[in-house]
Amino acid sequence: MNMDFNEFIKTLSETNATLDYFVNFDKVKNNVRKIELKLNQLNYLIGKNNLKRAIFDLYEENPKVFEILDILIAVRKGNQKKILNEFGKYEYMGNYFKSPEKIYYYIKNTGLEKVFKDRNVKNLIDYVFGIEVGLDTNARKNRTGKNMSKIITKIFENNNIPFRKEVNSSEYKEIKSLGFDKKVFDFVVETLKKKYLIEVNFYNSGGSKLNEVARSYTEIAQKINQYQGFEFVWITDGKGWLDAKNKIQEAFNKIEKIYNLHTLNNFIELIKMELS
Repeated sequence: MNMDFNEFIKTLSETNATLDYFVNFDKVKNNVRKIELKLNQLNYLIGKNNLKRAIFDLYEENPKVFEILDILIAVRKGNQKKILNEFGKYEYMGNYFKSPEKIYYYIKNTGLEKVFKDRNVKNLIDYVFGIEVGLDTNARKNRTGKNMSKIITKIFENNNIPFRKEVNSSEYKEIKSLGFDKKVFDFVVETLKKKYLIEVNFYNSGGSKLNEVARSYTEIAQKINQYQGFEFVWITDGKGWLDAKNKIQEAFNKIEKIYNLHTLNNFIELIKMELS
């Protein structure tokens, strides 16, 4: 284990989460806005003692308002979700939204009836806003990579490193070895000496995927680095690599420029020298 790899492994980050990582409020607000009118109409049911009668009245006025009942129990695309009905048969949840009788059955058996009658909820718009915040936490895993990209962007900007984001490999006709395997590189940094084609990612947990990632980037690096004036750079981090140490070490031995957030300054200093 060479000194550089030893430093890389020892300095892997526990997290790349920043304060704006946890909830995408723009997404939450947009999701609520799309159904706001229907939620306002469903507010009619709150506090009704004769909830069944209120459901029939509202259904007669606008049956489509009940199409969003799935989100009230924190479910997306309920029309497509199968559940077991009272007869032990599979049925799509959306079938419960097609008649006032079944809507009442749904509201009663999900527990929403008591919530409405007891006024545990004062306004369904605020209630669904909270549900959307909760559901958005499930998207955090997908935001890990995007957050890494934001962090690298800030590091480049703070160090006055010129860069471009999401650059298609088709721009570089010289790199014929990629063939039809076109890529969109997360970043490209160009100096008078080289064009650095950069991929960034972050892995909180291990798994077989990391083995494939290491193998794939090793192949890409070998395809790119054979051309004068081009070099592949891989910026990756996260404790997940501890479970795939052998694979990342293999990649480390074949890809000259692999960095984590701690060691990235070595690359920054190299770029500054080449730009000066």
